[in-house]
This record gives sequence, structure tokens and C-alpha cells, in this order.
Amino acid sequence: MQITSPQFKNNARHALDDAPLQRALGHVRSGFITKRATAAAALPEFDQLRDNARGIKDHVLAHLDLYLEAYAEKVEAAGGHVHWAETAEDARRIILDICRKRGARTVTKGKSMITEEIGLNAFLEEHSVAPVETDLGEYIIQLRGEHPSHIIAPAVHVNKDQVEADFRRVHTHLDPDRNLEEPTTLLGEARAVLRDKYFQADIGITGANFLVAETGSSIIVTNEGNGDLTQILPKAHVVVASIEKIVPTLEDVSQILRVLARSATGQDMSVYTTVSTGPKRAVDPDGPEEYHVVLLDNGRSSMLGTEFQDMLRCIRCGACMNHCPVYHAVGGHAYGWVYPGPMGAVLTPSLIGVDQSGHLPNASTFCGRCESVCPMRIPLPKMMRHWREREFSRNLNPAAARYGLAMWAFFAKRPALYQMATRVAMGTLGLLGRARGRFSSLPLAGGWTRHRDMPAPQGGTFQAQWAKAKDMRSKSASGRASA
Repeated sequence: MQITSPQFKNNARHALDDAPLQRALGHVRSGFITKRATAAAALPEFDQLRDNARGIKDHVLAHLDLYLEAYAEKVEAAGGHVHWAETAEDARRIILDICRKRGARTVTKGKSMITEEIGLNAFLEEHSVAPVETDLGEYIIQLRGEHPSHIIAPAVHVNKDQVEADFRRVHTHLDPDRNLEEPTTLLGEARAVLRDKYFQADIGITGANFLVAETGSSIIVTNEGNGDLTQILPKAHVVVASIEKIVPTLEDVSQILRVLARSATGQDMSVYTTVSTGPKRAVDPDGPEEYHVVLLDNGRSSMLGTEFQDMLRCIRCGACMNHCPVYHAVGGHAYGWVYPGPMGAVLTPSLIGVDQSGHLPNASTFCGRCESVCPMRIPLPKMMRHWREREFSRNLNPAAARYGLAMWAFFAKRPALYQMATRVAMGTLGLLGRARGRFSSLPLAGGWTRHRDMPAPQGGTFQAQWAKAKDMRSKSASGRASA
């Protein structure tokens, strides 16, 4: 996947001018937020469960090496194979080797952001292996040659009429006069087309919401059942997951599941919660002959013990972006890589470098909604500030911004000079803007006045008004005491 995070500002500008995208983003604002709030309010212990979930993940991260070893032992004891991948290139090579050993020509895939992260689809196609996305949203964007714009709703940026046009363009073997006006007819057509793909697949590849150290199991949650068909029908099942997906026990998973779906889609539980442990046994009626787990690091271990470790608690629910005003405005593709929204603004610099993605931590209003709805209580605004600090210390942000902050810091460290300068500035601007009451342009403030007027100051500075009000309160109190 080509990284366009350095062009975030241009990406955002194009997104704001994209009328179909803006229409589609309305569904994010109107759908996810209310459903999440209703689901959370209906569960009195929701906040306690969030605390428990945070504690579980913090414990795992403090002992990650031990839990990874325990998990690998359980997988192998169940007849599976564990592959350790330090980089994305390692993971791609491992998966391709598995495909070649089985002579695979077609693989079906359950939705997996990790395979997006490592660029698996394009890599497999380059080596004559055809990947078929089976999640409806992923299938739609695969037809469009796009990448997910949301981590749980990959095609949230696409409208129904666009999906219909894509189905008519690609499904040329079907009746050209068929009726595709209803969402149910689009769903039925996708289901029928994908049904054949399941039986043709040589290998099924899925991600994992959780990896259970206690049992060596991988767990996925879906609403379509495509994950089950992807891992049961082919002869081999490959799980691709990052190392922080480890959870100690099934009991721990059950607690986190209670906050996952409520935070993501407003459901009490996802429709399917599928637990896979090793390959098919002699007594099993179905299942894969081989079971592989590819454990990917790709920069996660370097986050341990740093101010960004809390990001590894993320369970990919998407609640932060569902509530983010910046995401609402520009959508996911503007962020330029795999992970959009507030979680992407923290995770992306951790994985590809702040030099490639420094715009993302700056694309925030710091309203705090992301942290307030995060089921794992991840302090996203604080970590975005940390990335801003690193960007500034490495002189990666624009020179004008650096010099502007340096000038402000100079005055802020000298309160008397700061107060005098602000009084002069307020008085001058108030005088110049007296006629119209606002400014349509100002030197050094073009980023503001390009899109809106700047109100002309009225009265004194805040500090002056505060001092005046304090003096009046003091005199009033003295008068009452005298009386």
C-alpha cells in the first residue's frame, strides 16, 4: 500500500471537495455514535468492564514475552504451526511459502487490517496467487481497487449507487437487466458470487481479534459469517496477527468482548464469535488440515516501555474515529495509510515514523471524545501531544510553525512583557477593526481568515478584564463588610 500520509493536507482538501464522500460520511455521524451510547447506557457495569479490560491488557504487555511463549506452545501442542515475523517482509514471505507448499492459486480472506498493513494482497497477486476478500465491505473496495477507509466498516465511504455501478461493471456474467436498487439485492448478489469462491480456495487467511495463551486459540468476531467459511472450507487456515493481540485466558476474552461490540457497532455481541484451535481432528466433521499462525512484530516491540505503550491496548473497535470530528470531515483515506482516525494518528507514526506521518497527530481538535469513548481507556490525545513534541524536537514541522512557537515561548516566559505585548496587540486590532467589527484577512493568520472572518477584539485582554472583575468583587465584599 502506497503511503500518502505526508500529503495529508492535500488528501484532506480533496476529501472536503468530494461530494459523494461527504454524503457517505454522514452515515458515520448519524449511525455509530447513537448506537454506542445506547448500548453503553444499557449496561450498568460498562465502565467497570472498561477498567477490567484495561487491566488485562496492561498485565499482558508487562509480561508479553511469557504469554507469547505460552501461546506458541499451546498452538503447537494442538497440531498447529507458529511463524515469527519481525517485519512485514518476513510475514509476506512466510505466507507465500505456505501457499507454494500447498500449490495454492486462490486464497479467501476474512477482514484483516494486519494483511493491509503488510500489503499482502498485492504481494500475492505478484506471485500468481489470487486473494479474494470475503467481508462484504472488503469485497466492495477490492472491486474498486481501494483500501479500507475504516477499520470495522471498510466501505463506509461508498454509497449504494456506487456499489451498484461496481457490481454491474464486474459481474458481467449476470443478467444486465437485473434489479439492484435495494440493499438486500446487492447483498444477495455478493453472497452468491462469493459462495463459489469459498469452495475454490486452497487456503483461508484471517486476522485475529484475540489470541488466547491459555488454549492456543485464535478468535475472530464478524457479523457475516464469512470468517467461518474462510477458515473451515479450505485445506489450510493461516492466521495473521500482531503480537499484542495476546490475552491470557478465555475468561479474560469474555470480559473484553462485552465492551468490544458495544463500542464498535452498538451491539451487545457480534453475530459470530469464532474460536479456532489447531487443525481438524479425526472426530471433527470439517475444518482445515493445516493451521498456521503468523505472529507479526513490525515495530510493536519498540513501543513497549515507551510513552506509546498504551496504544498496544487497542482492540480495533473504531469508536475513536466514529466520534472524531476530523474523521467525520475527511474520512479514512485522507490519513494516507492503513489506520485512520485518532488511533491511526498515534499508531501510524509508531510504525512508519513521524517523519512520514507527522501531519496526523496534528489533525486533531483535542476535544477528547476519542479517549472518552475508548473501551480500553487509551489516552490518545496525550500520545498525540507526545508525537507533536517529537516532531518539533526533530525540526520536522514547518519553519513558520517552529519560529512562531519560539516567539510565543519567548513572551510566555516573561509575563510582564507578555501582558504589555497583548495589550498593544489588542488595542491596535480593536482600533483597526472598529469599522467592520471583523477582519477578512490578517498577516500570519491566513490559515484562519482563508475560511472565516476573525472578530475584532472588544475591550481589554482577558487578564485585564479578570483583574478588573477581581477588583470589583473585592470592593463589593469590603462594602458588605462595612455595612
